[in-house]
Amino acid sequence: MRQKIVIANIKMNLSVPESTVLFEKYKQEINPERAEVVVCPSYLDIYSAEGIFQGTAIKVGAQDVFYEDQGQYTGEVSPDQLKGFADYVIVGHSERRKNFGETDKVVAKKAAAAVRHGLVPIICVGENLHEKMDGLTKLVVAGQVEASLSDLTPSEVEKIVVAYEPIWSIGTGHVCDPETANTTAGNIRNLIKVLYGVKAAEKVHITYGGSLDDKNITGFLNKSELDGFLVGSASLEHAKFAKIVAKVDGGISSKLKTKNTKPKAAEKRKGK
Repeated sequence: MRQKIVIANIKMNLSVPESTVLFEKYKQEINPERAEVVVCPSYLDIYSAEGIFQGTAIKVGAQDVFYEDQGQYTGEVSPDQLKGFADYVIVGHSERRKNFGETDKVVAKKAAAAVRHGLVPIICVGENLHEKMDGLTKLVVAGQVEASLSDLTPSEVEKIVVAYEPIWSIGTGHVCDPETANTTAGNIRNLIKVLYGVKAAEKVHITYGGSLDDKNITGFLNKSELDGFLVGSASLEHAKFAKIVAKVDGGISSKLKTKNTKPKAAEKRKGK
């Protein structure tokens, strides 16, 4: 059985002091015993977040990454720079596709660069409202998946996360029907089976995101094709996010569990 994963996408919110307060509360209130919990702060907050979560079961992710290791790319951050501070990285979020013109080809290059440096890419796909109304969800999502994973091998696909985030649902308060989300996740898994084989399809993690909160997430919990969730606005409220993790994980306590079977990024960097 695939491990459940819950990802907090802080986006361009909170000052460094504000994020520090939020993450300290995460540390106190979240106890992931079975689920993987990943927090994706802004670049400014990654260093402090890594320090706060050091020695805990909470991992750090980045919200984006560039596909070159170094060079004259003002304002960009390479996977080599992230290595040691983050374990995951979001690529191809619809906001980057829409606001910054990122294509599937760019997303594929970013995903491959992340994998090359030992980061787990969280590859976002999803249809807009017009595509949904025209009945094109399956076609659009399939095209994005095939193109965005095109630079990866079957063994690499096994280790990634594909996040289905319908664009019409992100930040709108309109949540995708759980059965529809599960069906779409199943379609993604079947496509990966065709393109990369049974093993990759069985191991790849497929999550849902889009206006999730601690109340409506209940309907998604027992869907067979969904391996977790990418949470946006609700992750800015520690109590809501803690409840989401508790519902996915099945338990929460006042102290964070310190046992962690996987080496943290900073520990790997220091050779521990």
